[in-house]
Amino acid sequence: MRLVLPIMGLILGAYIGSTLTFQLPAVYIKYMSIAVLASLDSVFGGIKAIMEKNFDGATLLTGFFTNALVAALLAYLGDRLGVDLYYAAVFAFGVRLFQNLAIIRHHILTSFKNIKIFSGDDHERQ
Repeated sequence: MRLVLPIMGLILGAYIGSTLTFQLPAVYIKYMSIAVLASLDSVFGGIKAIMEKNFDGATLLTGFFTNALVAALLAYLGDRLGVDLYYAAVFAFGVRLFQNLAIIRHHILTSFKNIKIFSGDDHERQ
């Protein structure tokens, strides 16, 4: 039940973000995209922590904003130096995001296997 609120917040945020018309200058698109990727990493890390029963709201909030800020600053610094540090942040947060999704998927599948409908017990009774 505790998982419903973060998922509803994610869906509501995606809906609001897709319906609002906000024009971001083209110069900031790279920084904003990496900040969003880092923030999504934090959100899925929070969902994973809820499933593992070690969620801490302060850790989620500080990680959310710190990751987004550091990722955007890393991309900016790379642009100023003429080095594509942007790709390092995309790789790091992308890998973590997919690892968190894999763990979440594993938890969901494990919980479905514990339900008798999916465990194969019905075939033995027939």
